[in-house]
Amino acid sequence: MDKGKLALIQVSILLIGFFGWYILSDQDIQESEQPYSITVTDSNGVVHQFEESPSRVAISNTYIASAMRMLNVSSSVVVGVSGDFDDSILWPEYNETKIVQNSAHSEIDFEALYDARPDVYIVFATNGMVDTSAIRNKLDEVGIRVIALDFYKYDYLRTEFQVIAELFNKQEEMNDLLADFDSIELLIEGRISSLESDNRPTVVMEHHASLTRDPVVLTGTSQWTDMIEKAGGINFFAELPGHTTHVDMEAILDADPDVILFDGITFDIGFNRFDTDGISCDQHIEFVSERPGFDGVQAVIDDRMLIFSGEFAGPMMIHGLPTLAKHLHPEKFLDIDTDSYLDEYFSEYHGVERIGKFVCQSGNGD
Repeated sequence: MDKGKLALIQVSILLIGFFGWYILSDQDIQESEQPYSITVTDSNGVVHQFEESPSRVAISNTYIASAMRMLNVSSSVVVGVSGDFDDSILWPEYNETKIVQNSAHSEIDFEALYDARPDVYIVFATNGMVDTSAIRNKLDEVGIRVIALDFYKYDYLRTEFQVIAELFNKQEEMNDLLADFDSIELLIEGRISSLESDNRPTVVMEHHASLTRDPVVLTGTSQWTDMIEKAGGINFFAELPGHTTHVDMEAILDADPDVILFDGITFDIGFNRFDTDGISCDQHIEFVSERPGFDGVQAVIDDRMLIFSGEFAGPMMIHGLPTLAKHLHPEKFLDIDTDSYLDEYFSEYHGVERIGKFVCQSGNGD
């Protein structure tokens, strides 16, 4: 073979090799530049990107689990939970799941969490008893992403559901859920939208810590203010700073509210709970009504003191809205069976029959 032909073959081989290298390199570059398929922003404003839906998730509270159920996210992705999932009727699928912290508000058992090997840990975003930033800093170091969502603030509820829908590709279920939300909200709005402010009852919403000398009330930044306003009421202390704040007893006497509500999260009421343990609703209501001067408060006179279970301040809040609205405006909802909305919430989204005591009322009972 002459030198010319040999040189031509060598050049051809080099060109082919170079072309192959270029194709492979270009492919690698394209793959490295390819955007993540899932991008979500949590309620702390932190952006999270995923190439695919996470398959190993730990969750710190039942509000998050409820939201995942409502969007039909498979429980098989959950590899760690808190001790709040102790009700085997409502949460049977988590009976054998590793417990990574005693409750949503307790310290994390990091050894148990690492053993569970989650890719993602979903925790509260703004709960005052949870140091979300510290959790994020700790777990970022070991490659566990912390997604912060609350599911107890009305203003952010739909946005937080959207995060779960995008994370687990549940847009169709999300659309159905929003349609359900819309129909309930439109019902309430249609009944109360024409009410002037004079016809909207003033409400004092007391925190469960109100067995202390100075009552603790929920202010305008609390989730309950949104619910009270959507149900046709006025939170008397909405303008006070903070999420909750102490007020003098005289401040409530001066307010003379039409209705006094209590956050019932620490009472033994709610799903599969029947007001039999600890301080009962009746004992609490009696204690409040016997405060000096409260015998002249309109809410006490009219027996309009109410304790709502913790579910009303979580993902169930929109299905619980008719119950609150009917208590505030009974004449507007005479034909509405508000219990049916609570029943539907548990049957449709949790697959169980609703059992337990959900509302306590002074005087004439539930």
